[in-house]
Amino acid sequence: MASRYHEVYQSWKQDPEGFWAEAAKDIDWIKPWDKVYDHVDGLDRWFVGAQCNTCWNCIDRHVEAGRGGQVAIIHDSPVTGTKRSLTYAELQDEVATFAAVLKKRGAGKGDRVIIYMPMVPEAAVAMLACARIGAIHSVVFGGFAPKELATRIDDAQPKLIVSASCGIEPGRVIAYKPLLDEAIEIAGSKPAGTIILAREQAAADLKDGYDFDWAAEMDAARAAGDKADCVAVAATDPLYILYTSGTTGQPKGVVRDNGGHMVALKWSMDAMYGVKPGEVYWAASDVGWVVGHSYIVYAPLLHGCTTILFEGKPVGTPDPGTFWRVISEHKAVCLFTAPTAFRAIKKEDPKAEYLKQYDLSHFRTLFLAGERADPDTIMWAENILKVPVIDHWWQTETGWTIAGNPVGLGALPVKLGSPAVPMPGYEIHVLDEGGKEVPRGKLGAICVKLPLPPSCLPTLWNADERFRKSYLSHFPGYYETADAGYMDEDGYLYIMARTDDIINVAGHRLSTGGMEEVLASHPDVAECAVVGIADNLKGQIPIGFVVLKSGVNKKPEEVEAECVKLVRNKIGAVAALRHVMAVARLPKTRSGKILRGTVRSIADGADWKMPATIDDPKILDELTAAMKARGIGAL
Repeated sequence: MASRYHEVYQSWKQDPEGFWAEAAKDIDWIKPWDKVYDHVDGLDRWFVGAQCNTCWNCIDRHVEAGRGGQVAIIHDSPVTGTKRSLTYAELQDEVATFAAVLKKRGAGKGDRVIIYMPMVPEAAVAMLACARIGAIHSVVFGGFAPKELATRIDDAQPKLIVSASCGIEPGRVIAYKPLLDEAIEIAGSKPAGTIILAREQAAADLKDGYDFDWAAEMDAARAAGDKADCVAVAATDPLYILYTSGTTGQPKGVVRDNGGHMVALKWSMDAMYGVKPGEVYWAASDVGWVVGHSYIVYAPLLHGCTTILFEGKPVGTPDPGTFWRVISEHKAVCLFTAPTAFRAIKKEDPKAEYLKQYDLSHFRTLFLAGERADPDTIMWAENILKVPVIDHWWQTETGWTIAGNPVGLGALPVKLGSPAVPMPGYEIHVLDEGGKEVPRGKLGAICVKLPLPPSCLPTLWNADERFRKSYLSHFPGYYETADAGYMDEDGYLYIMARTDDIINVAGHRLSTGGMEEVLASHPDVAECAVVGIADNLKGQIPIGFVVLKSGVNKKPEEVEAECVKLVRNKIGAVAALRHVMAVARLPKTRSGKILRGTVRSIADGADWKMPATIDDPKILDELTAAMKARGIGAL
C-alpha cells in the first residue's frame, strides 16, 4: 500500500495541537483538557487541565466494552518451564485487589512505589495498580546492586517497595531480598514497608510488621472484598519515574506524565507498528527498561492487544530457537527487540536451522531498536524470516519512536543503516557545535526542535534545573539527543554514534558507527564494537573488537587482518583503523547495549567504575587481559 506518512507528517506540522487533540479521542478522559499544549514555568505540558486514569484505559474500558475474556498478558518463562495467561477480566481483578493492598499499606495518590521485580506478571500488576490509585511507580531492574538501588530509593523516597524473593537467570538463581535489605540499610530514606512475592526457587526472610507476603496480602484483601477503584489524576501528573544513568554518577529520574503518554503510545501501536486490537504483540525486553514500560505493559494494553511477558534469553533458554518457538506458539504478529538479540542468535545459529522447526506464517514484522541495527544483521533477519525488518530509534527520555518507518501508515522504502524518518511530533535538525544546521549528508549533533511531543519527559524528578542543563542548554530551542548522525536528501536519518563516540583522529571527525557497520559486514563477524582510545600523536585512534560466528575455521588473526583491510577499502585510510581484536564476548548491559564507554576507559587507563547495568562483570576482566596481552592502549 502507498504510504500516508508524508501526508500525516505534514498535517502535524500544519496544526500540531489539532493533530494531538484528534489522537487524544482514542483515550477515555474523566475531564477534558483546557489546553492541548502549554508552556508552564519554562517546561512543556500536554493536555493541561485534563483528568484521566492510565489503568482505566489499559484494562477497565476493555472489560466494559465486552472484551474481558480476551487474553491480556501471556507469561512465558523458559527459565522456570512455566506459562500463564491472564484475561483482561482476570487482570482487572488482580490489579484492583493489589491496588487495595497498596492502599492498606499506606500508598496513595502522589506517593512513590519502587518495583524491584523479575519478569513475572506481578511486575505488570504492580505497575498498573500504582497507576490505578495515582501512586507513582519507579521500576528498578531486578538484581541491581544494593548501592544502585539505594541511590534510587534516596531520590524517589518511596512509601513502599514491591519485590520478589528471587530472579532467575540461565543456570543461576539471584536472591533479591538480601540485595533489597542491604539497599534499604544503605539508603537515607526508609520506606514504610515492603511487599514480597515468594517464588518457589528461593525463600525470603520476612521481618514481622515490615515485610509483607504478596500472596497473604492478596488473600486477605479478597476475603475482605477489598478492591480499589481508578482515581482521577491530572494528565500532567507523573505516572512513573524511570532512572537512566547520569554522567555525574547520580542517576537521572526521567518523569513520564499520564495524559500525553497514553495519547502517543496508543497512536504508535497502529501508526508505527501496524498492530490491531486483539492481536498478539511481543516486545522482548524487560520491565526494568523503557521498552518494557512502553511496549510490554502500557501501549499494548492501551490498544487492547495481547502482550507477551517473556522471562528468558534469545539463546540458551534452551537454544537459539526460543524466539521462534514463542512467536509460533503464541501467534505473535510482530516482535520488537534489540539488534543484539539477533546478533546473538546469528552467532549461535548462522544458518537458522532452528527456525525450520516452527510455523511463523502469521508473523508480519520484526522491529529493532536500542542499539544501532547494522545492515548485515537486518539483511540476515530479512533473509531467514521473509518479513520486513524495521529499524527505529528512540530513547528512555522520549518513551516512543523519534524516527522510524511507520508500518501502519504504509511502509516507506527501507534504506539499510537508517531508522528512516521523523515521526509526527519530532522536527529533527542536525547541528554543528555552534548550533547551525549542517548540510545534508554531513555528520552533526541530532537535535529535536522544541516543544517535544506528548510522552516525552517533561522534566527530571525533583530536578527541573538539571533537566534544562542536561537536555536544553547546549542548543537553545532544541532538545539535545546526545546522538550524532546525518540526514540524507530524502529526509532519512542515520544515527552513527553517541556524540561521545565521535572520535577526532588528527583533526578528522569520524563515526565509530560507520566503522562498526563495515566490520559487521564481514561474513565471519557476529557482532562488533569500535571505540576511540587516546593517542599521543593523533589525539585518538579507533580500535575494533569483533566476536566471531560459531563454526568459523579461520585463525582469529586472519579475520582481524581482513577486517582492517575491509575498513580501509570501504571508508579509506582516513579511518585509521589499524587494530582489530577478536574477543570471545563483548561487555553489555542487561538490555544488550555494548558498554563502549567502559571499554574506552579501560584502554585509556582512566578511572572507571563497574557499570550498574552490566550483564556479566567477568567480561571486563577478560577484555582487560586480552588488551594487555596485545599491548593495546595505556595498559
